[in-house]
Amino acid sequence: MPTDKKKQPGEATIAPGMDDGEGLNKEASDKEIEQGDYTQVTQLSYDEVDPN
Repeated sequence: MPTDKKKQPGEATIAPGMDDGEGLNKEASDKEIEQGDYTQVTQLSYDEVDPN
């Protein structure tokens, strides 16, 4: 049984050493967008309200 986990197509990843949101919140430049050198990022946050 192999011990290496293979990355599945479409599986989200973050580069090692990146802070949680610092690099992900940076906008791509017009040049990067023209060259297709950007990644679309979707941020999901869970907001729980305690009614008590």
